[in-house]
Amino acid sequence: MEKSTLRTRSAGGVVLNPEGEILVVNQKGDSWSLPKGHIDGGENAITAAKREIYEEAGITDLELVKELGAYERYKIGKGGIGEDVKELKKITMFLFKTNEHELEPVDLDNPEARWVNKDEVAELLTHPKDKEFFQQIAGEL
Repeated sequence: MEKSTLRTRSAGGVVLNPEGEILVVNQKGDSWSLPKGHIDGGENAITAAKREIYEEAGITDLELVKELGAYERYKIGKGGIGEDVKELKKITMFLFKTNEHELEPVDLDNPEARWVNKDEVAELLTHPKDKEFFQQIAGEL
């Protein structure tokens, strides 16, 4: 008998620096995404998004611009390949601006963060649903 899919809630952000570059983070050395993660008990989506951006990139100076909407996708598969259908995430994303440039990930599972030109972000993102979401909201950035 197949186990039922775990449904989780996550939050994250599209973070813009003054040059118009966008923050992209690496998970476990094998996949790239926008910074995001699970909403912990007692947190709202904005608080979770800010915490995840700090953990995955070391940025604390964040100005909330607006909510960008939400989408659902399965967790990225092992080794950055395919999907892990054991977990379906509902991801709420926000647009933030920052004046910080130095990226220092705190979370050991997210070893690298980089600023990427807006036109190159979708190409770098690992999960097809992340790419699709970014392409839908890119015009608002």
